[in-house]
Amino acid sequence: MAAAEKQPITGAGAFNGILTWVDARFPLMALWREHLSEYYAPKNFNFWYYFGSLALLVLVIQIVTGIVLAMNYKPDASLAFASVEYIMREVPWGWLMRYLHSTGASAFFICIYLHMFRALLYGSHRKPRELLWIVGMLIFLALMGEAFFGYLLPWGQMSYWGAQVIVNLFAAIPFVGPDLALWIRGDYVVSDATLNRFFSFHVIALPLVLLGLVVVHLLALHEVGSNNPDGIEIKKRTDPKTGIPLDGIPFHPYYTVKDIFGVMVFLLVFAIIVFFAPELGGYFLEHNNFIAADPLRTPPHIAPVWYFTPYYSVLRANTINFFWVDAKVWGVIAMGISVMIFFFLPWLDRSPAKSIRYRGPLYKGALALFVASFLILGYLGTQTVTETRTLLAQVCTVIYFLFFLLMPWYSTIDKCKPEPDRVTH
Repeated sequence: MAAAEKQPITGAGAFNGILTWVDARFPLMALWREHLSEYYAPKNFNFWYYFGSLALLVLVIQIVTGIVLAMNYKPDASLAFASVEYIMREVPWGWLMRYLHSTGASAFFICIYLHMFRALLYGSHRKPRELLWIVGMLIFLALMGEAFFGYLLPWGQMSYWGAQVIVNLFAAIPFVGPDLALWIRGDYVVSDATLNRFFSFHVIALPLVLLGLVVVHLLALHEVGSNNPDGIEIKKRTDPKTGIPLDGIPFHPYYTVKDIFGVMVFLLVFAIIVFFAPELGGYFLEHNNFIAADPLRTPPHIAPVWYFTPYYSVLRANTINFFWVDAKVWGVIAMGISVMIFFFLPWLDRSPAKSIRYRGPLYKGALALFVASFLILGYLGTQTVTETRTLLAQVCTVIYFLFFLLMPWYSTIDKCKPEPDRVTH
């Protein structure tokens, strides 16, 4: 927008002159209007729409606390564990920064998983938001990589052996696996070279990728508009004079105020965990990670952090060799597909209705089974292997994949209710 066409800045008080000066050289107010005060969101957002903004809040928490921790951390195999202990015991408020960061990692995945579940509920992956969904899944992959690389940094027993197990999985990939695992480790075993490599990825490379993808995600969201619990495109019905959606309200101040309430509730729960149960029974911080890494002593039970355990269970569920290929290889392939299959969701879902409010019983039942299987797989991934648990993991893995593979069929024949013309309240 040309400088002469810009709307005047009003109500800025003593800062009016400064804002006018900045706005003449940078589109500050244009960005404010486009993405907040004049971005029209549906009137009927509900509880499930908190988690996108909460994920953004947790990202900020992780970046700020990560910078403070990096100031005192030593990415050296002989000093890393001691430096974490130094942060916990000697650095002023270092224990708080460490617990905020470790709790924030789990909170990030909780927000992302609930954000993805909301998309499955209301069809936020459907046209015209296919690209928005793909960028969101790229954020999810980058977050998984960020969590994996950060997991080694405390250099505790579970960090060391967990990284050893996960990196060795890449070695099972035919042809390129051994070289890929060697490149990831930077050595033939998890060592000082691995720690330095993971530190650089965790602190520099992947945060930059995450920030870039989040910006693209928000820009794509504001281009196509937000979905809503009815799955109705509010841009289809606009005021003929102003062009404003009839079922839309400005994001600011209406949803910024609503999000502030969600942030307050979230921070209350977050603070309770940080101050009273930062380990959360070993799910957020494992007990073995308070023991320095020992390459000569393997923990009796090695398992990833809870947010990776559903995919870890999918890997362990494969116990049969097919076509002269080892079961471990099939497990790695199944684990990879279990994550990547989400990318194809916009084209697998062919229901005439977007929102679960108007979908038939087939989709509702399939989604319930999928969520149950995901939770059970997550629990089984934290437990030791037994025949009964392996059988249950195999059943849940089949249900997990059938949810996606049969979706083109059951979403087409499902008996859906007619969608309303306008959003409901």
